[in-house]
Amino acid sequence: MTDERVRVTEAGPTSGKAAPGDRSNRNTAVLVGFTAITNLADGVTKVVLPLMATTLTDSPAQVAGVGLTLTLPWLLVALHVGVLVDRFDRRLLLWLADGARMLVVGALLLLALRDQVTMPALYAGGLVLGVAEVVALTSAATLVPSAVAPAGQERANAWVAGAETACNEFCGPFVGGLLVAAGASVALGWTGAGYLIGTLILLLLVGRFKPQADDTRPAGSVNQRIAEGVRFLWQQRLLRLMALALTVLSACWGAWLALIPLVATSLMHLDAREYGILLSALGAGGLVGALTVTSVNRLLGRRWSMFADLVGTAAMVAAPVISTNLWAVGAGAFLGGMGGILWTVNSRTLSQRLVPDAMFGRYNAAARLFSWGAMPLGAGLVGVLAEWFGIRTAFAVFAVATLLIIIPFLRTVTPRALAEAEAAPRAD
Repeated sequence: MTDERVRVTEAGPTSGKAAPGDRSNRNTAVLVGFTAITNLADGVTKVVLPLMATTLTDSPAQVAGVGLTLTLPWLLVALHVGVLVDRFDRRLLLWLADGARMLVVGALLLLALRDQVTMPALYAGGLVLGVAEVVALTSAATLVPSAVAPAGQERANAWVAGAETACNEFCGPFVGGLLVAAGASVALGWTGAGYLIGTLILLLLVGRFKPQADDTRPAGSVNQRIAEGVRFLWQQRLLRLMALALTVLSACWGAWLALIPLVATSLMHLDAREYGILLSALGAGGLVGALTVTSVNRLLGRRWSMFADLVGTAAMVAAPVISTNLWAVGAGAFLGGMGGILWTVNSRTLSQRLVPDAMFGRYNAAARLFSWGAMPLGAGLVGVLAEWFGIRTAFAVFAVATLLIIIPFLRTVTPRALAEAEAAPRAD
């Protein structure tokens, strides 16, 4: 995933200048805390909604459809949200997104207490949560580079990415499995509380995070501004390859996350607690990746560090083809999670070097359209393939797709291209 920097008007970070040391450290701590809490809530939701769906239907397509609704908004509204983020205060947008999440979780909680949950209710709730996630992640992507000093941005990226993975995919699913065992209403209640705490934590963030208008050129229409972001991404060879490669990788993640609930219940015969442990292997790998990314980069270099994500994702989607053993599938998930965090930290650092300051919201939205937007496609496609040809065949298709991007990656993400990106002056 990629991040961008933004201009801010305040008694603090401004274009080309990040926060002073003390404020930068405080903002880093606040952003890591916010990321940890809200992603913990997201991780619980990731367990709750699909498992609620399995109690209503045994159709692979319908269960995968819940995952589809959670990620479909990346295809529908990501580019427009990018324009929104370039115009309005990003912290305010984060508050609005968390408010929408709390309303949806509260509504589902009421339905669960009345035993009135239906598949349409899950789909509708998933769509709203998905839109809120687009707003939240696109807005949050601009906060690290604008609130943290340049010297501390790689460290902040690693901590934030580690918090995302550890809490969303490690602690969240594990806690979610335990909470679901106590009841869907209990899990939903704790999820709503998590979003509320995250909203309050943002009050501690120092600075104003509204983008500064560029008075030297007309703003243009929404479509024109969207086109600028997409065009910038497409004209940058390294960033374009990273986005296209991540499209395939994210489709694999979307497929795995959408169908693994049915794999866990119908093929592996796991209970809710064991299912949470399985999903937590993703976060365990991501946590290891966050703690070791600096060492891995120093030992292998950025190129091979990012290449590890191709291998890890292939292992993650291939594992259910080969075995239904909890430890084997968990090991594949661990490798996928570790590779994913290595890619995330390195791609964020590179994009922060290459992307102009005024383009952050739109570029980030365009890049995430290629990556996160592929997740609902992967979720939808894997459901159809599983319905027609079986679960193992569906996962095998995605494993092969991952291997096909190895050659384009090696031809484009070369040592020379990375050296040029590292040597480029920071875009302002």
